[in-house]
Amino acid sequence: MPIGAIDPVVNSGEPSARTRLSDNYDTFLVLLTAQLQNQDPLAPMDSTQFTQQLVQFSQVEQQIRTNEELEGLAQQYQAAAAGAALSYLGKDAIIEADETYLAGGQANWAYRLPENASSMTIKVKDMSGRVVYETTTAPNTGGEHLFSWNGVKSDGSTASDGVYQISIEATGADGERIAPTISVRETIMGVDFTGDSPVVITPSGTRALGSIRSVLDNG
Repeated sequence: MPIGAIDPVVNSGEPSARTRLSDNYDTFLVLLTAQLQNQDPLAPMDSTQFTQQLVQFSQVEQQIRTNEELEGLAQQYQAAAAGAALSYLGKDAIIEADETYLAGGQANWAYRLPENASSMTIKVKDMSGRVVYETTTAPNTGGEHLFSWNGVKSDGSTASDGVYQISIEATGADGERIAPTISVRETIMGVDFTGDSPVVITPSGTRALGSIRSVLDNG
């Protein structure tokens, strides 16, 4: 077995990687010194082998250093994300999402069609997945549109306040399905830092920062 052999793959998630590398390097030097002192003068040891392993130690050390710098950048990004989230408090935001809150007989969604739809159906579902309202009369031309629901179900009864979701089934002139983009406007009421990344809190629940498309000045 080559002296001081090491595994060049370093797990950046283990804080002891640099310590283990240092220990391995010390062991390598001890073994190398012992072999040089006890080698046969008539058949000296080939220096190529331990030279290659010295290079390998250097490469692993560089990899560890790169991982540490990447971890530092990740921490800086998380701090910046937390600062951005706090700056959104109390403001309205346009969020890419298909669910929003029905309150006082009003719930609004915006949807964008990439092209004209030959047929389109919008379904409103409760959070159990049950369809409570369905319509085929919403605008189906390409572009941005607003869909408002007054909370009246298809059976004529009134839905209770809460979170509802819409789904849009649209077909183009060629018969292929169209994938619309759905968004909502909600007020950011808080920020949750308990997870790996901060999320904002709206009347509908928590939203990932990546789903926020714009933040509006309520003033």
